[in-house]
Amino acid sequence: MTLRAWGGPGPAAINSRRMRLISFLPSEADAATSGIFASPRPRLGAVVGEDRILEFARADARFAKVGMLDLVERAEELLPKAGALLGMASEVPREAFHSEQAVTLLAPLPRPVSIRDGYAFRQHVETARRNRGLGMIPEFDAFPVFYFTNALAVIGPGELRVGRGRLEKLDFELEAFCVIGKRITNPTLAEADDAIFGYGVLNDFSARALQTEEMKLNLGPAKGKDFATGLGPWLVTKDELKDRLKPSPKGNVLHARMSATVNHVPVSDGDVSQMSWTFAEIIQRAADGVTLEPGEVIGSGTVGTGCFLELNGSKITHDQWLKPGDVVSLTIDGLGTLTNTIVEDPSK
Repeated sequence: MTLRAWGGPGPAAINSRRMRLISFLPSEADAATSGIFASPRPRLGAVVGEDRILEFARADARFAKVGMLDLVERAEELLPKAGALLGMASEVPREAFHSEQAVTLLAPLPRPVSIRDGYAFRQHVETARRNRGLGMIPEFDAFPVFYFTNALAVIGPGELRVGRGRLEKLDFELEAFCVIGKRITNPTLAEADDAIFGYGVLNDFSARALQTEEMKLNLGPAKGKDFATGLGPWLVTKDELKDRLKPSPKGNVLHARMSATVNHVPVSDGDVSQMSWTFAEIIQRAADGVTLEPGEVIGSGTVGTGCFLELNGSKITHDQWLKPGDVVSLTIDGLGTLTNTIVEDPSK
């Protein structure tokens, strides 16, 4: 069955850009009966309701070779078509749907073009510096900063497999991210906001023992950060978040509570709206004299209380770090919950 979602009259006229998009792998049994879709490549779909997933390629075969990066790059063409499929879900073949429990969620954008991670929350910066006996750096208020991390080490929900060297003071960082959806250079704040495709939850995993040593050379984090960045569970379109995105003179502000638990014990609490620098301001800085491309990821930086480095230094926790078997869950209202289990991997 091929639907009329690619144009023409009828139900295809009903479409929406309000989506919680995912990349996933089906169960082995489901993949074995998928015919032309039986390869282990990531599938593209959207969450429908609470726990159903619509696989776009099964609803319309012309999505068969479309991945998340394709969708981001060709958003003006493809988002309305994906929205039309969701708008006529009652007419979609039953086999196009999966239960969330029957699939393996991947990072929604498994291979970003790049990842820049910001430093936008004053509370985190100020507290972390105070815990090290340092005053607040005045340049924080002059311009937003970021560092590049390893776009080839992205993981989604599930296991984080790490070697013993990175288990020494292994930490989480509770962050939000956005994905660039349009090619931009030297944008205004309005153009920067317009270039955002969607938002999600980011965990900037950090090996603090390694990071502490290399930061003495004042070049920024490298081996302490390059082994894993968690993204997920969804990539949420701006339209889905329109009630949470509020305009300001500094660009749009996303109002969404942020929280973290480790082994189901609450450890962090904040809000995306507490960013001292908006995503638009970070993007404007990043695109100053440089062209940003669709599929690039921009992280917010760590929210206040959003890591053990800060919590331990403030005596809220006591020399607590992630260890094998720990389950860390990061939740942002409207963006979902990203959960990872720490696993020691001797091969790493």
